[in-house]
Amino acid sequence: MDVNNSLEIHESILDDATGVPDLILLDEVSNDAILFNLQQRYYDNQIYTYIGNVVISINPYQKLPIYTTEAIFNYRGKSLYELQPHIYAIADDAYRALRDRDEDQCVIISGESGSGKTEASKVVMQYIAAVSGKGKDVELVKEQLLQSNPLLEAFGNAKTHRNNNSSRFGKYMDIEFDFKGDPVGGAITNYLLEKSRVVNQADGERNFHIFYQLIAGASEQILDDLYLSDNTQDYNYINLHSEATEADEYNFTETLQAMEVVGFQSIEVKYVLQLLATVLHIGNLELREAEDETGNELCEIVPNRDLQIVSRLTNCKIKQIQYAITQRLVETKHEQLATSLTVSQARYARDALAKAIYGRLFSWIVDKINESLTVKESTAKKVMGVLDIYGFEIFKTNSFEQFIINYCNEKLQQIFIEMTLKLEQEEYISEGIPWTSIDYFNNKIICDLIEKNNGILSMLDEECIRPGKVSDQTFLDKLNTRCSTHPHYQSKVMKKFSRDPSLDRDSFRLVHYAGSVTYNVNGFIDKNNDNLHRNVSQAMYTSGNPLLQFLFIEGNPKLSTHKRPVTSGSQFKKSVAKLMVNLLAKTPNYIRCIKPNDKQIPDDYDISVVRHQIQYLGLLENVRVRRAGFAFRQTYDKILYRYKMLSMATWPRWEGDAKAGVQEMIEVGLTYRTQQLQ
Repeated sequence: MDVNNSLEIHESILDDATGVPDLILLDEVSNDAILFNLQQRYYDNQIYTYIGNVVISINPYQKLPIYTTEAIFNYRGKSLYELQPHIYAIADDAYRALRDRDEDQCVIISGESGSGKTEASKVVMQYIAAVSGKGKDVELVKEQLLQSNPLLEAFGNAKTHRNNNSSRFGKYMDIEFDFKGDPVGGAITNYLLEKSRVVNQADGERNFHIFYQLIAGASEQILDDLYLSDNTQDYNYINLHSEATEADEYNFTETLQAMEVVGFQSIEVKYVLQLLATVLHIGNLELREAEDETGNELCEIVPNRDLQIVSRLTNCKIKQIQYAITQRLVETKHEQLATSLTVSQARYARDALAKAIYGRLFSWIVDKINESLTVKESTAKKVMGVLDIYGFEIFKTNSFEQFIINYCNEKLQQIFIEMTLKLEQEEYISEGIPWTSIDYFNNKIICDLIEKNNGILSMLDEECIRPGKVSDQTFLDKLNTRCSTHPHYQSKVMKKFSRDPSLDRDSFRLVHYAGSVTYNVNGFIDKNNDNLHRNVSQAMYTSGNPLLQFLFIEGNPKLSTHKRPVTSGSQFKKSVAKLMVNLLAKTPNYIRCIKPNDKQIPDDYDISVVRHQIQYLGLLENVRVRRAGFAFRQTYDKILYRYKMLSMATWPRWEGDAKAGVQEMIEVGLTYRTQQLQ
């Protein structure tokens, strides 16, 4: 298909198709056959391919003219196989099932970083908005749903080595519909923002988009009000080699427009920009060693312009800022003692404050979006969930964030295995249908290693709360003691890997479903604790900025508590468990995203890169199960509901067992048909 031609409509999925549009139709079933077929279609700009009702999506790294209004309405109301494979087709199938059969749906988009998951979620949202009903209130909800994307991308996405627009948080959106199938609201759940990016980025990567948008796109007046320059190199928290672009300038206008559509008041936008500027200026605070009157060593903030600016933007006294960053409040049963920090400790406290401000601001923005999307009427609702969560990551240096991200991807892979490979085969066997078992890798063993009561996350929590000297190294020692016999765990202390140059004494390696990843444990304890000294919260609560005060509400002396906060790992584990329950309660629709190369360029199909993804995504096993099984499968109760009018025995209502009802319907129907023919 010529990339410059508009999308053509065909009579059948097989018309003008390059290769086969559904991998079930392959003459030879092998990884090589799948690889070659996807390659043929990719070079003909046919980036979508089916495995039954699963969509394989290859990132083209270019804009293709297949997302037009005309294309949307061509796919509207069509069955899955009437037209060429497209996300529109799977979105339409899900939408009609929700609207016509009252089945809650979810669209699970998975794949590694850079494979196009975020863009796929936008295509789903675009389609649903276009084909659902009209009306002033409905259009407002649609616009708010759509505008939540650029807003969250600005604050939650960043450029990484693998992706120029990488989601550094997880997002699950429930879109709520009324009985007519019109969107009436929604709710967004966000998962573990990568806050460490605020204060440090790897070479070649960028901070969150919003900082560059602000510096490049804000008017001279706004920059003056925020005491900012238009040069990213003036700020320590922005990678020296990363620069703002013309796109950032344009996107800042888009972000402000999105905030207005979603319902931000102008004063709230002002507070948000002030806190963004505050974060940048906090990064420029200089720390130095000093002595008190008695000669004891302590740390102080150099009283320069940045300190004054932070004071003005936060509306906090300089003394309070000094207190928050250079001292730590230690509480006993009977008294509170303030101890001075060293320069390195104060630097950690400074960065922790910046991360806390940004992380809480991000959560507040999500809450603000949800506030505008809340359904006003308490009528029965139908729900479609769209999951766009971080992809599997393997970097040169992998830390706590990559460990958590890859754990989440293991859970999503587990759902795919459970629903498309395990349960489907078990269903045939349970119904007495002859079946030859198809083997596949079940990653439950890896999920258990991470999340079970004696798993890695539990051991990390143990180290965070136990008395005595605790460090990242003691955590690693515990892992080595308890996990050394596990087939998916590797470490330098194990004889088999003692001479492995890719493993050092500060690391462990997990053999994930998508490949082996080496994790450096430095920072695991601190990132899991995610502690903020009490005096920091207290100082921020004294702010004259209402938003900043709200974000640090625990600093209110009246709300003082000695309860230990939940660790990041435990919180994420609970969130993922809740997400899995939510997804399993809905009818799943899968979009499996693949990146064609590591260079993020169009028209480049790297055989080794794609082959690896085909293998770990289990596409071959998925094809084999779908080929061996029935093309169409439906539960007895749904068949009975759909066709009960074919027999007087089941119309208008069948009171007994659904399976018996279907049998009665068929037998009576066949008897009647036979009599008619005689």
